[in-house]
Amino acid sequence: MIAMVKRRTLFAAPAALASASAAAQPLRRPSFKLPRKVIVGTAMKAFWVKHPGVPARLAELTALVDEMARESQRRYGGGLDLAILPETSISGEANGDALANSVPWASAAQEAFARTARQHRCYIVAATYLKESARRFTNAAILVDRRGEAVGTYRKVHLVVGADGKTMETGSTPGREQPVFECDFGKLGIQICCDIEFDSGWRELAAKGADIIAWPTQSPQTTQPATRAAAGNCYILSSTWRHNASIFEPTGKIIAQLKAPGQALVEEIDLSHAILPWSSKLQNGRALRAKYGGRVGFRY
Repeated sequence: MIAMVKRRTLFAAPAALASASAAAQPLRRPSFKLPRKVIVGTAMKAFWVKHPGVPARLAELTALVDEMARESQRRYGGGLDLAILPETSISGEANGDALANSVPWASAAQEAFARTARQHRCYIVAATYLKESARRFTNAAILVDRRGEAVGTYRKVHLVVGADGKTMETGSTPGREQPVFECDFGKLGIQICCDIEFDSGWRELAAKGADIIAWPTQSPQTTQPATRAAAGNCYILSSTWRHNASIFEPTGKIIAQLKAPGQALVEEIDLSHAILPWSSKLQNGRALRAKYGGRVGFRY
């Protein structure tokens, strides 16, 4: 059984601050007081169509974040905290030459996501074949903070063998590090697609205390991420090209899932959770209700 604090704490700013622009407001510092509610958004969208060009693709992706932000306000009356976009969704597939299709971050991509992150005061995980130099590229996910600043990059460690059987994603350079990013809501890790098949990265992120792991991917699988979530005691959010995008809680259960024709999924999660062993004394949760009333939620 997973139990969590139910109520979301709201801090009201003085009226004098209400008119200040969002960009001028400082980032919230991480809080480990109960509850630790986070509104997350993820996406499912097929990108096998002919690439429309970077400006048009950026417009598609920022529109997805806009949709997540609207849904967050509609369902929870509050702003989105984190938006995750699918693997290589900026650049599209390798198509035999990922270097030619790779996108530098210091370009329209940086401008588009910086503007969108500032507009919605949210973090964004944006994924692309990232052009690092004239001859080097990586399969990467860039974390943009609420101020629109790129605060970290994860580079896919476990690349896929290309269709030619000779190269790894047509020559992509594999990453070497498993960073955990300190966000104002907690610790965020990132894995990309085929990383799901290898234990090392997930174990390292768990050891570093990742609360949430973003998983931009083309794979719609659910069994592996469920086991990873349970083993790492963390939430995993898949952002995919097909079939489903899912949010896995630390028990491994899927607590929210998106299927076609939807494209954006938003859910409030609670990082102040506890996984309890079964006990008859809990009375299927009634004992929690008797002691704490509406201050906690739980599910089996």
